[in-house]
Amino acid sequence: MEKFEKVSGIAAPMPLVNIDTDMIIPKVFLKTIKRSGLGVNLFDEMRFERDGSEKPDFVLNQTQYRDASIIVAGDNFGCGSSREHAPWALADFGIKVIVSTSFADIFFNNCFKNGILPIVLPQDQVEVIMKDAEKGSNARIEVDLESQSLTTSDGTSFAFEVDEFKKHCLMNGLDDIGLTMEKASSIDTFEAKSSGERPWV
Repeated sequence: MEKFEKVSGIAAPMPLVNIDTDMIIPKVFLKTIKRSGLGVNLFDEMRFERDGSEKPDFVLNQTQYRDASIIVAGDNFGCGSSREHAPWALADFGIKVIVSTSFADIFFNNCFKNGILPIVLPQDQVEVIMKDAEKGSNARIEVDLESQSLTTSDGTSFAFEVDEFKKHCLMNGLDDIGLTMEKASSIDTFEAKSSGERPWV
C-alpha cells in the first residue's frame, strides 16, 4: 500500500445521499479476488448505459472530473453490504479521499485498509467543499493528513479528526499484511522457539 501524506487534486461533487456499495461496484463484478482492475467498473450502472456507452450527465464522465482523486459525497456514503471490492474499485480508479458527513462503519474501516482517507465533517463544511468542487478542474483541493487539514481552492481550511492508529497506518502505507510483517522478527523468534519445544507439531 502506498504511503499517504498529501493529496492535491480535483474533487468530484456527488451530493446524492445513501450511495451504497452496490452502486459503487455492482455485485456482478465481485467474482475477482484481485484488488486491481475494478476501477473501470466503478459506479458502473451510474456511469454507463446498457450498451456500454457513457452517460454524459454522470460526474466522473465529465471532462473536468475524469481525473478526480477526491469525492465530496452526500450523507451515509458506503452503506449497504460490507463488500471490500467497493474501496478496491475506488482506489483502482484513483480516488484517494472521500469527504462526507457520515460513512457506513464497515466501509469506513475498509477505506483505511486500502489507502483511502475518509473524512467526516459537519454538513455546513461539506456544503462549502461541495460548492468548491463544483468549480471543476480549475478548483484543486488539498488534503494534508499529517496536519489533518483540508484546504479548498480559495484557501478556506477545515480541520478533520482521524484515529491515530489509522493515521499511522495510512502515513506508513501499512495494510493488515504490512502490520503483520512489522512483527516478522518476533514471529520468527516465536516459531523457532515453538519448533524446539514442540518438534512434533
